[in-house]
Amino acid sequence: MRTDVQRFTVAHLLRRPAACEAGGFVMGFDPSTTSPYVNYATPFPGAEPTDRDVAGLVAAFRERGLRPRLEFAPDAAPAVEPALRRAGFGTEAVHEYLVCTPATLLAPGAGPGAADPVDVAAPATDADYTALDAALAEAFGGRWAPSPEGAARLRRTEEGGGAVRLVRAEDGGCAGGALCSAPAEGTAELAGVGTLPAYRGRGIAAAVTAALAGTMFGRGAASVWLEYSGEGSRRVYERVGFRPGGTRLYVSLDG
Repeated sequence: MRTDVQRFTVAHLLRRPAACEAGGFVMGFDPSTTSPYVNYATPFPGAEPTDRDVAGLVAAFRERGLRPRLEFAPDAAPAVEPALRRAGFGTEAVHEYLVCTPATLLAPGAGPGAADPVDVAAPATDADYTALDAALAEAFGGRWAPSPEGAARLRRTEEGGGAVRLVRAEDGGCAGGALCSAPAEGTAELAGVGTLPAYRGRGIAAAVTAALAGTMFGRGAASVWLEYSGEGSRRVYERVGFRPGGTRLYVSLDG
């Protein structure tokens, strides 16, 4: 059983502006947004919460007007899922995650439609962060709206020890990009890999993923992990050196 990803999740949520701990859980609250993808909880590895602990967790979310929600690797805390199920938590998703190390990282090849090598860059201006936020929102089908707060979070990721990378479009805008959190517990999470529909098939996702992983390894991370959304994206990540690592569970409480 590997616990580094779960230990990372704990450390990552403790970075939130209004993080708190209770009953074997850390709750990563960010008052700048009500997004459930930002405001969620996770258990400490090995946690064995009581029904009262879970009730306290739910109350902490409710008093903030937020939906109780958790993301975690169940193998790292086997007693947690049964306690959440007793309280009525339902499954949102079960995702496998992949892990890359310096020994497995590979240079990406160009996509079948690529005429030139993909130029991956760090955002240099406020306009770059705004363009990347908008591009990722579109790439993920409008699940969230681009906003000044979203662009600011990307900047904080870069300035806080993580990394943000983009690929410029021919018109000077942004064709796609991704971000990687600051390392914790020896690992870092790579997330938000997105490419605008018009630019897919050009090797952008692979190039950005490899660039971010290499950046984190250069800063001393022993591994980088990510989740994938389908077999197509999994193949992209495997081509640059990501390998199966484990499973993460997403649960929430409605009503």
